[in-house]
Amino acid sequence: MNRFVLVVTLVLASTLSAQEPVTPARPDTAEAERLRAQIEERFSQRVQEELRLTPDQSAKLRASQEKFGGQRRTLVRQQMERRRALDDQMQPGVAANADSVKRLMDANQNARAQMLKLEQDEDREMATYLTPVQRARYQQMREGLMRRVMEMRAQRRGGAGGGRMGPGMGQGGRRPGGAGARPRRPRGRGI
Repeated sequence: MNRFVLVVTLVLASTLSAQEPVTPARPDTAEAERLRAQIEERFSQRVQEELRLTPDQSAKLRASQEKFGGQRRTLVRQQMERRRALDDQMQPGVAANADSVKRLMDANQNARAQMLKLEQDEDREMATYLTPVQRARYQQMREGLMRRVMEMRAQRRGGAGGGRMGPGMGQGGRRPGGAGARPRRPRGRGI
């Protein structure tokens, strides 16, 4: 269990670093990359043990993780940037630019479709070397890890626990009502 907590902590650190814009001036970029590599290695070891992978399966899974992981990180980073831009547009008391909001909403819809296709492609590839039970267990492990990372991120940012749907979002997709939350806009009919 301690090993799992360490892995989750490292995932949190690298996920947060990976989701921030990376510029050459950032001194911690190399450190974030090192942490991400450590997390991936530890998670791979845990997966190999729990799924009882053969060396061939392990090598193929690692190749799939490398192939799809970079694409997934890019999509997530872009989605977070769009969410921030949409949050900026939707501030109470500020008139939102309808064209910008439409472009952001369309891009979010497209990104969800891209993420679904990526997951389908990854699962189809894994089906060539993992059993259905191994694939299902792998998905459970990955989802559990990501859920824990989101909970830790919420706690780190002072949010209200787990179940967050995205940046600034609480359970059920609502903003937590604590410190730093934006005041709610009254909703009228026809909005």
